[in-house]
Amino acid sequence: MELESILGYLKNKTILITGATGFVGKVLVEKILRVQPDVKRLYLLLRASDANSATQRMHNEITGKELFRVLREKLGADFDSYILEKVVALSGDVIFQDLGVKPVKLKEEMCNEVQIILNSAAITRFDERYDVALDVNTFGVLNMLDFAKKCLKLEMVVHVSTAYVCGERAGLILEDSSSMDEMAKKPSKFDLKSQEKKMVENKLKELQAQNASEEVITSAMKDLGTARSKLYGWANTYVLTKVMGEMYLGHAKGNLSVAIIRPTMITSTYKEPFSGWIEGFRTYDSVIGGYWKGKLTGIPVDPMSVVDMIPVDMVVNSIITAMVVNANKSGKIIYHLGTSLRNPLTFSDFNNFMFQYCTKNPWLNNDGSPVKVGKLKMLRSMDTFHLYMQIPLQVCFFDDTNAEELRRIASENYTDADNFNFDPKCIDWEDYYMHTHIPGFAKHVVIKHSQSRL
Repeated sequence: MELESILGYLKNKTILITGATGFVGKVLVEKILRVQPDVKRLYLLLRASDANSATQRMHNEITGKELFRVLREKLGADFDSYILEKVVALSGDVIFQDLGVKPVKLKEEMCNEVQIILNSAAITRFDERYDVALDVNTFGVLNMLDFAKKCLKLEMVVHVSTAYVCGERAGLILEDSSSMDEMAKKPSKFDLKSQEKKMVENKLKELQAQNASEEVITSAMKDLGTARSKLYGWANTYVLTKVMGEMYLGHAKGNLSVAIIRPTMITSTYKEPFSGWIEGFRTYDSVIGGYWKGKLTGIPVDPMSVVDMIPVDMVVNSIITAMVVNANKSGKIIYHLGTSLRNPLTFSDFNNFMFQYCTKNPWLNNDGSPVKVGKLKMLRSMDTFHLYMQIPLQVCFFDDTNAEELRRIASENYTDADNFNFDPKCIDWEDYYMHTHIPGFAKHVVIKHSQSRL
């Protein structure tokens, strides 16, 4: 039997992407445009007042980024015309019906053309307002599904979630929905539409009746999210609302083919389009930044605990592979993307790599003097730790049996599977941290962040 091609599948495909301004979203857009110039069209759903504003936002926050340097160099003067031909910036939002896409003709065009939907739209702040996080992370999934069911040629929906929907569980975490099954079995206790949504609406009405300021309303909504998270056993508002989004996805998907990608903590690019690209402070990078500047000297952690992270280009490769392998197969499958099971990195090694790099490349104070660092020490109090991180170091390992099977199927059936590598075993952690991640974090985040404050 002749082997197929992942690039061959992507040829002439029309793909709708939500959350394209996010870290994963823009890396996905770049990868598809770079490796398959014959993709038919990418619709990017962007929060903007109109089409012109959406286009401007796409240029400023996606295609104008250094991430697109390789593609821009490859196409030269044709870059802008290529983007114009292949990419449509949509003014809309997952919080609205039909994703907020207003022009009737455009909606009809999309419903007749879209074959793949990648839903990566999310509010990722841990302590976001409960009403805001619910609208995007939970009810936004329902709006996406409603729109998906109107797409006549739809072959696949890929939803980006998080491995931390497991909650506070320890041990081996399976690629299933068991962490939320108990919640789902108690509709009287946990009914999204009649309870959570109504609770939020009532609280907002109460605050408005009191003529509360926007600041007071925001604080109250954040507190409500934290309280509901603790009640149901999840770490924060972000994770709770992502859990509920997954529940909706399972209950309302109908006959759609759905793949859920659950990455652990996502870090800088491993190789593509070039190594070390990152945007913003990811969770553990706050530790690196604080340590490098001499502000963090200790942390309450078992040195042998596992730091689970995965490079963003591997996450993107898994997304593309999952959409190709599972296209037109009715059902739902979950993939964990992490390293704790097959290539664990201990905090002790993480600490050593930080120490080596920051000793060889010390942070310079305003007067030019180098900051001297020692290895992080253990602390008795969690208070300092929480200044830098809001997700605890896990005492769990994420099973990736489904992800491993996906790799096997791809390697045996697709000629170009190696170009979409997401095998965590290939990562040399010392090399990655010393020569890729920390230098990339320094270049793309720390220096820019410091310059912006001048």
